[in-house]
Amino acid sequence: MTQYKTQKFPYTRIATIDVCNIGKRKNHIPALIELDVTKIREKIRAFNKENSDKISFTGMMISLISKAVKKFETSSSFIKGKSRLIIFEDVNVSIIVEKEINGEKVPIPLVIEKAHEKNAAAISMEINKAKNKQLNDEEIVLQKKASRLEKLYYKFPGFVRRYVWRYLLKHPALVYNKMGNVAFTSIGMMGKVNGWFIPISIHPVCFGASSVMKKPLVIDNKIEIREILNLTVLLDHDVIDGADMARLISYLAKNIENG
Repeated sequence: MTQYKTQKFPYTRIATIDVCNIGKRKNHIPALIELDVTKIREKIRAFNKENSDKISFTGMMISLISKAVKKFETSSSFIKGKSRLIIFEDVNVSIIVEKEINGEKVPIPLVIEKAHEKNAAAISMEINKAKNKQLNDEEIVLQKKASRLEKLYYKFPGFVRRYVWRYLLKHPALVYNKMGNVAFTSIGMMGKVNGWFIPISIHPVCFGASSVMKKPLVIDNKIEIREILNLTVLLDHDVIDGADMARLISYLAKNIENG
């Protein structure tokens, strides 16, 4: 007899499945880039040695990303109908915080509001606070206590749930208020991955960070061992053209590599 075991499917995964189904319909252009983060990581380590309020690499990345997106604000806009772009004043970044609920590790979304106005230390502190906050299984999705309607969402059949997401995307203010206008996800925090991964997102712009690996790089005609980050950038081609995509990526890469 074939041996196997079963386990309860976590209901929090249902929203992830629905987001993936809807996200595949967006016209995202993925850019796979390598960034030399040696200098910026050295600065983070030096800062953390002298300060009690620590800076995380994720906090620094979100700070720099949000400021770059603010400069190229069209990249985080939503399309409304066939003739308008909705560009929100603030850059609100959606990330995933892994928490333990009832003995199980569960990914909980967190929205960092006005991220472009915050420095790396403030963002790092906000992430740590969210990680350490005690939650129960009634507190699901979207950072705040689930409303009665959000709890009901998980009981809907799939086609109804997907309709809900399509409805939300036709009303940018609803999506923005719940999930922000930028997504950042990192698998590098979970383990070493020598390569890129391409996330799926309903956001107009999404950043996927892999691991930081040591690699040889030519610096001033000399080969040096540097710390390299593999970063994927998803940009919605419906709201931003290729030239501005390149300018955003170039601006962001320069700021990150200069530390």
